Amino acid sequence: MNATDGKRTLVLIRHSPYGSSLARASVDVALATAAFEQPVNLLFVGDGVLQLLSGQDCEALGVKNLGRLLSSLPLYDIDHVYVDAEAAARYQLDLDAAPVAALPLDPGAMAELVSTHDHLLGF
Repeated sequence: MNATDGKRTLVLIRHSPYGSSLARASVDVALATAAFEQPVNLLFVGDGVLQLLSGQDCEALGVKNLGRLLSSLPLYDIDHVYVDAEAAARYQLDLDAAPVAALPLDPGAMAELVSTHDHLLGF
């Protein structure tokens, strides 16, 4: 498969940033997919929206800050990032302060987004 195939991948991110390695793995998969010039978009849902919190201090945990990694998404041509609007509201997430621009979607819009992609990767 090459970039001209037009196969679109949606990475569904639903784990909080520092509870397990799944949060980091989901972003790494998206970056690896994009590095092979495959169109990839991200959708943060549930606890995964916590990855979009600004100013996370993870030094005490001894792990790398995912916010810095997320801010590099445009360098990999990952320009479409979406977030579950209900989860963002539940966690009182300020999307204007997120490390990457994310468009909030209601449940119907999320279902439509999923249906427009050829591949769905869930973490």
